[in-house]
Amino acid sequence: MKQILAILLACAMLVCAVPLVSAAETEKAEVPKIYITTADGNGTSLKKEDGYVNGHVVITDSEDTVIDKDMVVKVRGNSTAMVAKKPFTFKFDKKQDLLGMGKSKKWVLLANAFDPTFLRNYLAFEMANELGIENTSRQRYVELWLDGTFRGCYTLMTPVKADIDDKSGEFTLEYERSRVDEGTTYITSKSGLRFGVNDPDEPDEAMQANIKTLIDKLDDAVASGDRERMEEIIDMPSFVKYYVLNEFLKTNDFDFSSVYFYYRGGKFHAGPPWDYDLTMGNINKDFSPRSAICILPEGLHINDKLYYAKLCTYDWFNLEIRREYARHADYFRSLFVEGGRAEQLIDTYGDVFARNYKEAGWRIYYAINVMMPPFPTYQENVDYLLEWGQTRSAWLDDYFKINELYYTVGDCDGSGAVSIEDVTLLQRLLSELEDDPDGEIELRGSVRGEKMSIADATEIQMYLAGYEVTSPVGKTGVK
Repeated sequence: MKQILAILLACAMLVCAVPLVSAAETEKAEVPKIYITTADGNGTSLKKEDGYVNGHVVITDSEDTVIDKDMVVKVRGNSTAMVAKKPFTFKFDKKQDLLGMGKSKKWVLLANAFDPTFLRNYLAFEMANELGIENTSRQRYVELWLDGTFRGCYTLMTPVKADIDDKSGEFTLEYERSRVDEGTTYITSKSGLRFGVNDPDEPDEAMQANIKTLIDKLDDAVASGDRERMEEIIDMPSFVKYYVLNEFLKTNDFDFSSVYFYYRGGKFHAGPPWDYDLTMGNINKDFSPRSAICILPEGLHINDKLYYAKLCTYDWFNLEIRREYARHADYFRSLFVEGGRAEQLIDTYGDVFARNYKEAGWRIYYAINVMMPPFPTYQENVDYLLEWGQTRSAWLDDYFKINELYYTVGDCDGSGAVSIEDVTLLQRLLSELEDDPDGEIELRGSVRGEKMSIADATEIQMYLAGYEVTSPVGKTGVK
């Protein structure tokens, strides 16, 4: 979801031919094919205000039919709904499992019209999975035919939805600074944060009152500075993971829209993640002061927004951010290096991306004034993304001082290597012959992830003797 005030510039072109790697140079990707027909045959001219229309969908994967079923389909999104290549939501009368991604009534087809590389959303959701963010949408690249017309490359996704039981008073909220969507209930917290109720769709008055009470309680807890009080109502690991994801991506709209929180099991959780085509430098630096910050791979962006404006003033929360980032820093780096995940996706799906431009007829152009004016060729846009990601990783590595957090598991004396001296030191600590005022010995020596005991010393001895061990002795840990 993007800012409604953003003026579509579909006529302001920077249009060009798009040289991609040809199908002859790479192995042809096998992607599912989706064929949607609408009852009136007017799918290519549908608008958001038309709402759901009757239709039929056939999905094939490797020539096998996955589904052949009636459904309803509509144009989805806000700014994305206003461009020529539109995203869609289609819905069945009962939950269906498509392509092994689980069962859902609703399914989303993202057009990625604002990202000429087709990579940003896909990489962002893979990063969310790496971080272990719950309820992250599942995804597959597909090709779409709409009423017989080839519409190019889309991403089929499960919708943004938390695993909650709304009948038990649980709910999902989407932060909305100002937008008003018909049929959505909005509730503002005492601190002025405004949320649309995403689930349940139509909360009754009692539910609305309960949500208001709980988000006010959340406001008070965050403002209190009392970590124990906060953790009574906040699932803190989810808030940390959500911060790391959006901070790395520099999510431009983080304090505007598409930011989700859900209440489950008596606590607020951050997520699920959604909407990342205008991230990772794909921002017009002249659009706003915020955009001027977001285009840069250096600097912070999320630390002064929403609940994080207060949470990031607490030293303990910043330490948790550093730890979480450090655990995944190698992975983040691997996405953008030569031969990394981004290039692997292009190697696999390059012909699919090429057909989007060459056969479906879409062009690389300046589609909305919040996006970065694109480079003329596909490869130039990819090179820009890779360079941005590499620079971002390096800057965050340095800013979070992650090297200070790493240690070798089992290296009790901090010498940099696991040796028999570490076993002796651990035994002395267990025999209360050695002091450990800072807890460093126990941190390095608790190799089994449980309360330290002689079994840890035995595990290190087995590792030194060359026996196979199940603990991470000798591997990198994070303080």
